[in-house]
Amino acid sequence: MTNEILTMGLLLCAGHWLADYPLQSDFLVKAKVEGPLRAYHLVAHAGIHGAVVLLVTGSALLGLAEWVLHVLIDEAKIRGKISFAQDQALHLLCKLGWLAASVALTTP
Repeated sequence: MTNEILTMGLLLCAGHWLADYPLQSDFLVKAKVEGPLRAYHLVAHAGIHGAVVLLVTGSALLGLAEWVLHVLIDEAKIRGKISFAQDQALHLLCKLGWLAASVALTTP
């Protein structure tokens, strides 16, 4: 079980880094901050993160929770309420939470 937990944790972190860096184009970075479809682009970016969590954990509920929390965290960063470092720390804390929840949901 320990190897499976470590694997899931690594996949959640790697998925975060993939979705926040190579899968987030310069267009999306700018569009989620300003523009007529700002909210749409923010939700789309967060949806990629939610899909990664769903794929790794197999839980639609955890994927949805990631989607919502990612929007809220990124919006706080966009509004200057938190720094980039705080944004990244909160995202990784979410991944730790999804890992813990996933283990709790699958442990008899």
